[in-house]
Amino acid sequence: MSLSLSNANLTPIGDRVLVKLASAEEEKVGGIYIPDSAKEKPQTAEVVALGTGKKDGEAIDFQVKVGDQVLISKYGGTEIKIDGELFNLLREDDILGIIG
Repeated sequence: MSLSLSNANLTPIGDRVLVKLASAEEEKVGGIYIPDSAKEKPQTAEVVALGTGKKDGEAIDFQVKVGDQVLISKYGGTEIKIDGELFNLLREDDILGIIG
């Protein structure tokens, strides 16, 4: 499921992270274009916003920061389209690692 917003200023809450998905390369096999529904979902993204943080008695700091390139779980989070660009809102636990 994909949610579409325009001119939105979205602030995550809790331990959620908003990431901008890397654009999928345009694929052509033998001169045939592959439709978006058949393309592999990108697993790399850039962190664009952090939530308010997880609390377990006291605040737990995020392990990622805005601007980090990350590897995300293929099926984690909620895909969101904001002004035509693809984002994913997911829990920090769905981030598999920091790239670089």
